[in-house]
Amino acid sequence: MIQVRPSYERGHTKMGWLDSYHSFSFGDYYDPKHVGFRVLRVINDDRIAPVMGFGFHPHRDMEIITYVLEGALEHKDSLGNGSVIRAGDVQRMSAGTGILHSEFNASQTEPVHLLQIWILPERQGLPPSYEQRTIAAEEKRGRLRLIASRDGREGSVTVHQDVDVYAAVLAPGDEVVHALQPHRHAWVQVARGDVTLNGVPLQTGDGAAVSEEESITLRANVETEVLVFDLS
Repeated sequence: MIQVRPSYERGHTKMGWLDSYHSFSFGDYYDPKHVGFRVLRVINDDRIAPVMGFGFHPHRDMEIITYVLEGALEHKDSLGNGSVIRAGDVQRMSAGTGILHSEFNASQTEPVHLLQIWILPERQGLPPSYEQRTIAAEEKRGRLRLIASRDGREGSVTVHQDVDVYAAVLAPGDEVVHALQPHRHAWVQVARGDVTLNGVPLQTGDGAAVSEEESITLRANVETEVLVFDLS
């Protein structure tokens, strides 16, 4: 069973320096039919104007993954971390018992485009922590490259939940297959491009919930970047 979440049905926040689309309920946008999928709680597709961003604000009991598509994002937090997350980088922040952080566009001239993803942790009250990895573009070309996992295998960031997150950059005609174990589910998010998911067409910004399928097959029609979440 595949249920498509079309890009045009997402929530939308626009406030001058921020242009954000919400796959699930977030902030002032609430849709009781779309408050998350399994342990996946937020996918925000954000574009932030040069030098602008979010000042210090709190989080707790959430696994937050930032995946930069274009540009660079400057991160600072109350643990003393300070870094710039560039296109292709993956950042994981476990808010745990509580953390403050800020996020600003690191460029004076260019916007930054990113996906911010929230995943419910396997338990509350974890110590706050931070991790960042650079995933080279060639590692994602024509294949599903693991970027986040419970055990941090294959150079992925560690998420405190039973979830595997993959990224792929597909050329026209590329096809990748991911097997789903019994009682596992998937969410597919198209960051850019045009792809079919088990024959179902998806375009930029579309998402899809997958259940009761033995596998998913993605076939790109144009240059495409896509994320796949394998969920319990």
